[in-house]
Amino acid sequence: MSDKKKHEDQKYIDGLLQNNSFIIEAIYEKFAPKVINYIRQNSGDSDQAQDIIQETLITIYNQSTEKKLKLTCPFDAYFFLLCKRKWLNALKKRSYKEVTIKEGMLSKGDQAEELAFETDVFGEKHALYTEMFNKLGIACKDLLRATFKIKSMEEVAESLGVTYAYARKKKSLCIGKLTELVQASPKFNLLKN
Repeated sequence: MSDKKKHEDQKYIDGLLQNNSFIIEAIYEKFAPKVINYIRQNSGDSDQAQDIIQETLITIYNQSTEKKLKLTCPFDAYFFLLCKRKWLNALKKRSYKEVTIKEGMLSKGDQAEELAFETDVFGEKHALYTEMFNKLGIACKDLLRATFKIKSMEEVAESLGVTYAYARKKKSLCIGKLTELVQASPKFNLLKN
C-alpha cells in the first residue's frame, strides 16, 4: 500500500492518534449515523451499533499506532466497511439464522475494501495475541510488559530484581509459550490463511 497516495481524510486517522476531541466528534457526527442505520436494518439496535463503532475506532487506533496506517481512500468508506465486517462477525458468533444484509453501499474491489480487510485482520490478530497473552502466568506477563517498555534487558532485569541471565532465559521461555498458545489456537490457522 505504500505506493498509493495518501487520502486527504488521513486527518481522521491523525486526529484519533492525537486524541483530538474535535476530530473524534466529527467522526461520530459524520460517519456514525450510517453505521447505526445499517446495524438497525440488520438485526441490531443502537446500543450494539455504538459498541461496534467503539471497537472499530479502537482497532483503527491500534493499527495506526503499531503499523502507521496510511489512509488511501475516503474515511467514510473505510470506516463503514470495518463496522460492517465487525457487525457481520458479531452476528456469525451469535449465529443469527435470518440476517437481512443491505448490500450495494460501496463498489467491490475498491481501496476501502482492501484497507478495511487489512485492518480487520490486524484487529483479529491483535485480539488473538491479547487473549493468549492473558493466559500466561503473572511472572511472564510482568517480564514481557517490562520488555515492551524498557529496551535494555539489563534495565528490565534490574527493575524486576532478577539477574540479567535469568531475565533473558525467562523472556525466551515466555515468548516461546506465547507463540505456542497462539499457534495452538484454532483462530491462528484462520488468520494465517
